[in-house]
Amino acid sequence: LFRWQNLVAYDQSKLQVAQSEAVFAQARQDVILRVSQAYFDVLLAQDTLTVAQGQKRAIAEQLEQAKRNFEVGTSTIVDTHEAQSRYDLAVAQEIAAQSDLEVKRQALRQVVGKEPDALKALKSTVQISRPQPDDIQQWVSAAEQNSYSVQAQQAGLQIATREIDRQRAGHYPTVDLVASRNHSKGLGSGGISFGTSETDSNVIGVQVAVPLYQGGLVSSREREAAALKQKAASDLDSARRAAALAASQAYLGVSSGTAQVKALEAALVSSQSALDSNKLGYEVGVRINIDVLNAQQQLFTTRRDLFKARYDTLLAQLRLKAAAGSLGEDDVQQINALLEP
Repeated sequence: LFRWQNLVAYDQSKLQVAQSEAVFAQARQDVILRVSQAYFDVLLAQDTLTVAQGQKRAIAEQLEQAKRNFEVGTSTIVDTHEAQSRYDLAVAQEIAAQSDLEVKRQALRQVVGKEPDALKALKSTVQISRPQPDDIQQWVSAAEQNSYSVQAQQAGLQIATREIDRQRAGHYPTVDLVASRNHSKGLGSGGISFGTSETDSNVIGVQVAVPLYQGGLVSSREREAAALKQKAASDLDSARRAAALAASQAYLGVSSGTAQVKALEAALVSSQSALDSNKLGYEVGVRINIDVLNAQQQLFTTRRDLFKARYDTLLAQLRLKAAAGSLGEDDVQQINALLEP
């Protein structure tokens, strides 16, 4: 009829359901981020291998030209040695890129549970927009309130608060409705004759139990629950700070990433122009072989950095929404629309 600790435990069970749902939602977001990270890692490894192979072919052509010029006496052996050393380095980089691609494919297979097919690449003309809303404080506030880790810790704090009431209920009386029914049958004796006897008894009543002294057990458990509540409050503050930091980092990653992508796109055009100019200068004798090799190195490095900046910015977009607790399947579909058909 009255057991206060059971009523409190019922409220705690509803909070535990809410906490479990928040933890599950957080796990779903983590899976999206892990798959996206593994997917883009494979794409970056493929792009890195393509760049390494293109660089090796370009250096091979430069090496052959240096050899021909040396044979006809228009260049020194130094040009040939420089081109040969760059070619050997390019071969080593290609081997490393092939190995890294295989590792990244295995990592993706571990996440998705099967061998991945040919992956769709990112469109070369993709345009990455800035975060919306374009206000870091709004994203931080959303993360502090809506992050699933914060929601789980909020539920944990409420559970810890009610745990104090549940432990304090050890001092309260309990009221129970009790009922019993007994039936007995046995042999009886009366004078010179023997027979059987049957007895039925029914009992119903209200039982009140008042705890008097338990050696300080209840008080000790109450103090323990109060200390755990303080710990839960500290965990909630820590979760909020972590969510705010994650939102800030992701926002800055998106905003700086978009700017970096634009800068690298311009640098790629400039690097190509510089390479063309150095090749022409080498042919007319105003540039040396090392100038052409350096220009090639700069071009391929810029191309690789551009690929990486695009993937990092897209991942930062997903992390930003995850920090705010709004990452879902729709966001994955938006990223998927940026891939080649």
